[in-house]
Amino acid sequence: MEDIRSSPDRELVDAVLANRPGAFERLVREYQGLCWHIIHRMVRHPEDARELCQDTFLRVHQCLHQYRYESALKSWIGRVAYTIALRHLQHKRIPLLENTDDGDDYALVENIGDGFDLEAACADEETMQHLHAAIEKLPPLQRTVLTLYYLEEITIPEIARITGLASGTIKSHLFRSRLRLRGALEARTGVAA
Repeated sequence: MEDIRSSPDRELVDAVLANRPGAFERLVREYQGLCWHIIHRMVRHPEDARELCQDTFLRVHQCLHQYRYESALKSWIGRVAYTIALRHLQHKRIPLLENTDDGDDYALVENIGDGFDLEAACADEETMQHLHAAIEKLPPLQRTVLTLYYLEEITIPEIARITGLASGTIKSHLFRSRLRLRGALEARTGVAA
């Protein structure tokens, strides 16, 4: 395991806490993409997302002394961004999920893949545009989890640290999102994928 005393996270945090010139700007540059991705995928309004990203880094700056190196700095900052976006949606009374009566499919998610090759199905540009439009129609939480996993290539345990959701819940959201996207692509092409 990496020695926390000499990790890049520790060095960056120590530099910011010591008010070294350019340290906080370096932290922002390093994590602004992740912050934007999480917040924009949840709130979908660029102006709100910009303001919430600023709020996130303000909160990071104010609370960085509370970071305990129990997870990667990326996960900790992602958690701050997720929490700020979540509060924004709650304040606006925007639901995170759609109500479904599908029952509990966590056990299925653990054991069975759906066999759908999303990458192969999206080989052409027009299909990719349709896929991105379908992703935007997903509820905020599913859209965020799906894109963190597939576009940002963040692992399920790290997504769990960012969102505070259980791994099984994340897998369920991924499973349901993939089913919806598969249905949208099948409806578009008229062929079962």
